[in-house]
Amino acid sequence: MTRIIDLDAALAKAYLEKPECYFRSDFPPYISFESILKDTSAVLGAGTYLAFQKPKPERAVDMPSVNYELLSTKDGRFAWRPFELIHPAIYMTLVKILCEDANWKLLQGRFKELHLGVVECTSFPMVSDGKEKHDAVQVRNWWLRYEQRSLELSMEYTHLLKTDVSNCYGSLYTHSIAWALHGYDAAKAAQGDKGLLGNQIDFHIRSSRYGQTNGITQGSVLMDIVAELVLAYVDHLITDKLQEKKDFHILRYRDDYSIFTLSDQRASEIVRVISDCLRKVGMQLGAGKTSINNNIIEGAIKPEKLAGVQLEDMDISHAKTIQKQLLRLHAFSRLYPNTGAIKRLADSAFQKISRIDRAPEDLGVQVSIVCDIAVVSPSAFPALSGILAKLISLAPEAEREELWGRVVEKMKRIPHNGHLEIWLQRVTKAKGVGLTFASDEPICRIVNGEAAQLWNNSWISNHDLIAALDVTKIVVSSPEDLDPVPDTEELSLFREYAEFS
Repeated sequence: MTRIIDLDAALAKAYLEKPECYFRSDFPPYISFESILKDTSAVLGAGTYLAFQKPKPERAVDMPSVNYELLSTKDGRFAWRPFELIHPAIYMTLVKILCEDANWKLLQGRFKELHLGVVECTSFPMVSDGKEKHDAVQVRNWWLRYEQRSLELSMEYTHLLKTDVSNCYGSLYTHSIAWALHGYDAAKAAQGDKGLLGNQIDFHIRSSRYGQTNGITQGSVLMDIVAELVLAYVDHLITDKLQEKKDFHILRYRDDYSIFTLSDQRASEIVRVISDCLRKVGMQLGAGKTSINNNIIEGAIKPEKLAGVQLEDMDISHAKTIQKQLLRLHAFSRLYPNTGAIKRLADSAFQKISRIDRAPEDLGVQVSIVCDIAVVSPSAFPALSGILAKLISLAPEAEREELWGRVVEKMKRIPHNGHLEIWLQRVTKAKGVGLTFASDEPICRIVNGEAAQLWNNSWISNHDLIAALDVTKIVVSSPEDLDPVPDTEELSLFREYAEFS
């Protein structure tokens, strides 16, 4: 596997301009941002979005909702994760600036310098060769370089403390990007220099987020690289405080830290240092997710993965056992909601249920159970929507519309469920189903042929750029042309290494 940072500037630019890097999400196949990105790049030419915006006070930085926010609920109730589709004109500008040859070499050199410390970073975004989706490659990298490496370290250490950053992307202080790239003293001395690369990145990110200095967008590979830069800077600060000691090992994958020591006391001392260094860039550790274990093998593997292994051999290929196995899946989702393990198990269940060719007597009950799993684990809904589509396709034709209606009403009770509704639309508008799917989610409305806004373009003065950003272009085919039951490959993003979350 090759890290993106190890590509030359031209290859890195071409990779980051791909739609799967612009937004890392598992949308149905009829949704694509490729055309908008290409058309936007063509209009910008050798310039940047700054040449196409209105003067103050109508610039991008003066406007709200320049990015599009897609909410995904984490627990079906009060916790949710905001993903942002950064404005395409600003995104393509950032890629262009970062991937200028001199700038890219500066970034490469800075990462080499920051990665020489006591923290072993295992998470830099990797390049997909086209045979696997981008996220699938990252999952494999996590498994090989983080989980497996943790197991190896059990030979040298006896204690493991695991912790992570609370709201990493949302709390990152944008001015720290320049500190990370140029060094604190140099960046402070040049904080008014608009030509400084770190300041440019900071400004463009803030321009897409109403001038905010707290937080960067979550959802693109480009922002993953920016986050890695700041976290590598934190690693450097940690090294300055701990470099003389050799009685520990720190692994970091994105914002997850694993601290290997020979005592609880030493682990506690180190986590305090990490916490102090994170605060300098606006971040803090999540106390609720901090744990310590004196058995590294047990502590290195996520508990939901260990529990999921016990359900791996579920036999749900016979209709008479489906309810029992779905109840087991439901119980698992209550214990480990919205985890990678529940995605994998739901996908496995879908693969087996998709082979059933007759309706079970308790079909209505099974539909109810699957819907309730979706309520507590909405991120698994792509696979769960496949199960629902298969089960309902087995019902008598006269009953299908009523069943789908109940499903839709149940799902609409979940707050902040834009991502879920996109997949619900896929299965309810499919060939032969053809229900009218009413939704307030803008992407769903665009698929329905309605007028909806994704990005605020009121700051743009150029008609060609506005035309390039026509949101109707994201619909590249019709959901009505898709089979009512999705092909298993359509829903398999996390199949191979779905333990990652």
